[in-house]
Amino acid sequence: MADNRYRLPPMRALLSFESAARHVSFKAAARELNVTPAAISQQVKLLEQDLRFRLFDRHYRGVKLTETGAYLFVALQRNLEAIGDAVDQLRRRSNQATVTIQTTTSISSFWLTPRLGEFWQSHAHISVGQLLSDDERENLFPDLSIRYGDMTDETGESAVLFKDRIAALGSPAFVARHGTQDLSAIARMPLIHLDSENSKWTTWEDWAGELGYTGGLRTAHRVNNYVIALQAAMDGIGAVLGWEGLTHNHVRDGRLAQVFPNVVAARHDFYVTLHNPSSAPARLLFDWLVAARPHQSGNESPN
Repeated sequence: MADNRYRLPPMRALLSFESAARHVSFKAAARELNVTPAAISQQVKLLEQDLRFRLFDRHYRGVKLTETGAYLFVALQRNLEAIGDAVDQLRRRSNQATVTIQTTTSISSFWLTPRLGEFWQSHAHISVGQLLSDDERENLFPDLSIRYGDMTDETGESAVLFKDRIAALGSPAFVARHGTQDLSAIARMPLIHLDSENSKWTTWEDWAGELGYTGGLRTAHRVNNYVIALQAAMDGIGAVLGWEGLTHNHVRDGRLAQVFPNVVAARHDFYVTLHNPSSAPARLLFDWLVAARPHQSGNESPN
């Protein structure tokens, strides 16, 4: 669900304002950002219109920050410094890592990170840096990647880690109120929808359609992160689609339970790809993940 408290103006407008405020000059900001002074002026005007405050006093000799502009400038600088510090730390951490592996936040949280603890028990000398992105189109140039999809699209050496099934899950209290054998009850049920950059993820419409239901669905609750979707389900907000390989611990510990008895086989696989075969540590981690993958019979959890 959107939270308007955190609606930010366009980043281009904020960066244009920050540069103009730091130099106290639209011309100097234009030189720094390699645009025209008119472009800087336009971005600042857009920001002023969005905020409904004047940020600069404009004079024929130049510009001067207003009190509101100075307040915003200090806040921006403070946060840009924090972002810069975080980026420096991540770069240092990435440079120190022997192997880098790209995956999503949900796969990292619920599948990969617990297994890295096991990996380090016998390979403590290998440092692994995780590069997290929920956008399937983003390439952070890792040594390895773990994705959900069709691995035949990959150019590097790949191997299936596990196949999965998908169930409708909710908190125990939610299941006590809404749980049923009748799939048609899904029409009245609050559902948590995942708006993902990965178009391969199964949606509620896909899941219900696989079971023969093509009626209407409620779409009140939408999130763009699977970790948040699971938390919302545990908080009783609605039902969520649960990939067994990622939600096994939640069900085992009683934090989530099946709303319907039905399960649907996932259309794709979770797989690992080796992008840097010349790296001996990357090869070692790739082989370890493949060797440690669960031997599933179709309904076993990968945990």
